[in-house]
Amino acid sequence: MNVETALKEAMSIDGAAGAALVDFESGMSLGTLGGGDWLDLEVAAAGNTEVVRSKMRVMSALALDDTIEDILITLGRQYHLIRLIGETGRGGGPTLFLYLVLDRGRANLALARHHLRRIEGDLTV
Repeated sequence: MNVETALKEAMSIDGAAGAALVDFESGMSLGTLGGGDWLDLEVAAAGNTEVVRSKMRVMSALALDDTIEDILITLGRQYHLIRLIGETGRGGGPTLFLYLVLDRGRANLALARHHLRRIEGDLTV
């Protein structure tokens, strides 16, 4: 599936408020859907690149021979899911992540993670 279809699929997840596909090397989004006055997805995309980069630095410092599947940030009323695409950060692999903001009161976190995993598997960039 292409970027537009992937974002539409992500927004079909119960409780979805916004979705973006982001290049964490540049901090730029390849596409966004949703958001609004209270959720600037471009700012969130750029900010969350720092989250991903930081975690990758920590993993490198700890010499962990592993990859990040996803990163979850829980807020009082929201879940923020960052799903890294493919084998990232190794040998010049893809440097993308799917970013999804969920309304915590309407979302099922386990189902949302499963749905993002499926989208990742079908995405072609």
